[in-house]
Amino acid sequence: MIRARRSSLVWTLLFILAAAVQARAAGPELSSSQIKATHGSWQLRCGQPPGARQEKCALVQSVKAEDRPNVSLTVIFLRSYDGKTRILRVVAPLGVLLPTGLGLKIDNVDVGHAPFLKCGPVGCVAEVVANEELISKMKTGQSAVFIIFQTPEFGIGVPISLGGFSDGLVQLN
Repeated sequence: MIRARRSSLVWTLLFILAAAVQARAAGPELSSSQIKATHGSWQLRCGQPPGARQEKCALVQSVKAEDRPNVSLTVIFLRSYDGKTRILRVVAPLGVLLPTGLGLKIDNVDVGHAPFLKCGPVGCVAEVVANEELISKMKTGQSAVFIIFQTPEFGIGVPISLGGFSDGLVQLN
């Protein structure tokens, strides 16, 4: 259903967006991307990565686990630089169990797992190429739950709203 894909050209945008999300708390002058629109729970954030010829945009949602306020995720949906591939990327907190990967359920239906590709100062990154089936589920679904593990037996579900995703997708370049 979903498969992992490494895309080195897009890593720069990931860290710009993740840093911008974290920097918002410190003040707007530290943010390296701008909110262009809000669609439900999703923000359309745009910025120009270093060396890029044009601005790049992504749908972004940052959430905290309801029962664990110290566990947060940043969910990023974007197009590759060539515009042909749509990518769902999630930045999870440091300390997640890497071999287990990231689980995803949409409207309580298991969609699959994605491996963590890399950890850095802002967290650990899981990424999948978003095929038409996944996009359709995200457009029509009400909620998604991303599942991270701290131990093999202990999963933490972090719910996100899919409200506004479909409208935001229309504006995503």
